[in-house]
Order: sequence, then C-alpha cells, then structure tokens
Amino acid sequence: MPVELVDHNPAWKHEFCKQRDGLTIILAPWLAGPIEHVGSTAVPGLSSKPIIDILAPVTSLIDARAALSILGEAGWIAWPTDPSKSWRLWFLRPRADARTHHLYLIRHDDPHVRELRAFRDALRRDVRMRNEYQSLKCDLANVFHDDREAYTIAKAGFIESSLIAIGIQPQPRE
Repeated sequence: MPVELVDHNPAWKHEFCKQRDGLTIILAPWLAGPIEHVGSTAVPGLSSKPIIDILAPVTSLIDARAALSILGEAGWIAWPTDPSKSWRLWFLRPRADARTHHLYLIRHDDPHVRELRAFRDALRRDVRMRNEYQSLKCDLANVFHDDREAYTIAKAGFIESSLIAIGIQPQPRE
C-alpha cells in the first residue's frame, strides 16, 4: 500500500466520532477511559495518510483479548504481525490493503498512551512543530512512497525528539 498524504479533512473528526460511539459500546467491559482520536488525522491543518487512528485505553491488555471476536464481528481485523504487540492490540478496517481506520487497545497506564496524547496535543498547539512535521512527512512520503514501514521508521526520530522536548522520555516501540 503506497504512502499517500492528503490535506486535513474536517470530516475525519466526524468519522472518528462515529467509530468511537460504536466502540464505546463494544469495548465497555474493558475500557478504562474515553476512546480518543490520535495520530495526524486528529490534528487540524496537518496533512496525513487518510487513516483515522483510535486509542482505546483498557484496564488490562490480557483481558481485552476477549474482545477479539466481538471486534471481528464489527469489521475490525486484528493485525497479528504487529511488532508492538507486547504493549498493544492493533486492529484495522476495512482491509489491510485499503485501510481507513486503525484501532489501538493499550493498557491505560502504559507510557505509550501518554506519548500518543502528548504528541497529538503538542502538534495541535505548536504551529512550528506541526509545520516541521508536515514538511518531514511530505519529504518521506516521496522517498518511501512504496514502503510504509520505512516511512514510519523514518518519522520516529522527529517524534522522539519532540517528546523529549516536552519532557517525555519515549519508550521503545517494540
């Protein structure tokens, strides 16, 4: 699947809300807090791959595995080769080759939850950081047009340094 960035679409917020409402019902037994819109589509003015990233903080990652079949029935596909499966359960929809949504179930007190929120919030409030990130993403999308994994890895340094700049020591991603 190629890396293609598009201008921010205000409809992404509505799409997130639609998914959030259904997921809140499905995941109610495991949720430890509200479901949140994270990632670039959650940042007004930032170009992004048109994939809505959704964070569902759960009380226990082990217990949340019981939601696999329910999420599957609702159209969510578990990503079995996720390199970060030690700290999250990752789902996508509608298909691996045409994703429009990612869903991350992460234990509510895992440091990665704080990182996702902090990076999103920093991009929302810091125009300079948002512009730098957008420029980097555009450059990387051109370089790694046909390699999503390399694109994601190449962004990691910016994300890490941004988190450090706001006082958060990033955790390993795997």
